[in-house]
Amino acid sequence: MVYAFTEESAFRQELTLLILLTPIALFLPVSPLEKVLLISALLMVLLVELLNSSVEAAIDRISFEHHDLSKRAKDFGSAAVMLALIIAALLWATICIPLFFSLK
Repeated sequence: MVYAFTEESAFRQELTLLILLTPIALFLPVSPLEKVLLISALLMVLLVELLNSSVEAAIDRISFEHHDLSKRAKDFGSAAVMLALIIAALLWATICIPLFFSLK
């Protein structure tokens, strides 16, 4: 985790998101299950980012030479991170938007 923090800017950005949003999730007036879901979605983004970084590191270890399969593997990893971010955003929106409208 320390190496990912020092070497991967995307990991640092997503960790910052986790650090900023976790207190918000804990103080939102929602059920404990919803709090766990909100925080778990953010942790899932970090998990997928670590897996993506490991795939990229393994491919770079094999060769820096351009190869279609290497590009495809890296693109798939990036797409997985994007999907994890979309899932997290949808989950946060689904739980938080109704709260915003109920406060008015």
